[in-house]
Amino acid sequence: MKKQDFIKAVAKQADVSQATANDCFDAVVDTITKALKKGDKLTFVGFGTFSVKKRAARQGRNPRTGETIQIKAAKIPSFKAGKALKDAVN
Repeated sequence: MKKQDFIKAVAKQADVSQATANDCFDAVVDTITKALKKGDKLTFVGFGTFSVKKRAARQGRNPRTGETIQIKAAKIPSFKAGKALKDAVN
């Protein structure tokens, strides 16, 4: 499902225009992004938890040359599905 398909489905289910659904979707994504950028953890009971994890620096290989390279440490966004979401999918 692409973003536009998702927006249409939300608009239909919420009985709002697609423009309103798109604005709401953009606001939700923006809010989650800002919270994660600050280092906050977002928990939606039954749906899941968004958080930021730290990945340590490590060595890797350039696949083209085989040369060893240093990969910098990084923060990565993470999502862990909640029980209700897992049960709904299974």
